[in-house]
Amino acid sequence: MTSSLWPTDERPRERLLAHGASSLSDAELLAIFLRTGTAGMPVMALARHLVDNFGGLRGLMTASQRRFCDVKGLGTAKYAQVQAAMEMAQRVMDEPLKQGDPLRSPADTRRFLCSRLGTYPHEVFAGLFLDNRHRVIQYRELFRGTIDGAAVYPREVVRQALEYNAAAVIFAHNHPSGVAEPSQADIALTRRLKEALGLVDIRVLDHMVIGHGEVTSLAEQGLM
Repeated sequence: MTSSLWPTDERPRERLLAHGASSLSDAELLAIFLRTGTAGMPVMALARHLVDNFGGLRGLMTASQRRFCDVKGLGTAKYAQVQAAMEMAQRVMDEPLKQGDPLRSPADTRRFLCSRLGTYPHEVFAGLFLDNRHRVIQYRELFRGTIDGAAVYPREVVRQALEYNAAAVIFAHNHPSGVAEPSQADIALTRRLKEALGLVDIRVLDHMVIGHGEVTSLAEQGLM
């Protein structure tokens, strides 16, 4: 069944054009993306099934190729479409923080870090290296770990900061659990890094913990 045969109140494309994309449910947005259903399952029913099966759009968009393609109605072509859509979205999010540009706002920084770290199933610790005018020199993922944590070595962080000739750095890491609540270990690590980098006159401006759609700033919480 194509979208032209749906009941009028179930035509997501028409609803999007009339009321905007934000008015659509996850399943309706997915139905527009899929375009067609499968034998015995109209596209809207397929979209609802997929949202339920993967636990939401996030689960679907970040699923492995094998798990994605194992679902009836999907395949490598649809997987490639999803990956392309994800990459386009990430590049749009990256626009405010191009190399050589100054940080425009805390909100831009948060969006950038969320787009980079928010979808990993394992923990990743990253640094955003800045010059003395807070222009972006380099974003670098420094350490990767399991879902339980990543081993971070202050000596290696200092070496990277000196290599980039950074004057300041913003750290970030994700919590795959989705809860952006800093642990005592996160706080202790931040203080160790701040002390180590302070010895070479590099300032630590913040350490952000990335959850599923939320960010906690240790600087704003007074935990640095």
